[in-house]
Amino acid sequence: MPLPFLTADRAVDAPGEYSDDVALPFDDHDRWRRPYRPGPWRVGAAAMLLLLASFVLLAAVIIAAAGEPAGAVAVLGIAVLVIASALRLLRVGVWVSRAGLRRVAFLSTTTVAWPRIAGVRTVQQPVRWLGLPRTVQGQALLAERQGGETLPPLLTDHNADFLGRGDAFDRAADLVEAWGDEYRRG
Repeated sequence: MPLPFLTADRAVDAPGEYSDDVALPFDDHDRWRRPYRPGPWRVGAAAMLLLLASFVLLAAVIIAAAGEPAGAVAVLGIAVLVIASALRLLRVGVWVSRAGLRRVAFLSTTTVAWPRIAGVRTVQQPVRWLGLPRTVQGQALLAERQGGETLPPLLTDHNADFLGRGDAFDRAADLVEAWGDEYRRG
């Protein structure tokens, strides 16, 4: 049962029908947007971190009630770090705008203007499974800078956003390639 207030900014196939894998619309090309929805693995990991943070916050309240303010502040600091980690995990991915391409990793962010990108393409290569050291054969979306330097893979079909969602990977890769074709020329 779709709720109208939840689908106001999302693509709708037909009246009353909501599709989970449709890319979000891009009304304002100057804002940084993620051309796909975060995957279930990423959202699940962030939810587990937030659940852990709720228990840590409860522990901080219990410690504060017991009369140990220094311990409560330390545990509260740990909870804030866990919450910040969960929020950063949700921001990880590829973001596009008219200005360029932004690859957000957990601890770093790389932004490259479209004119400095020579090409964006999908290739078959060994990719990391859920970001772990184990590699499997899969597809990766790569961006190459003008000088010939290739950025780390932007998207893979085995990362936390696309594991088990091959069609969503294809749509996201096609969309990023289309943004690149459109804005590298102009």
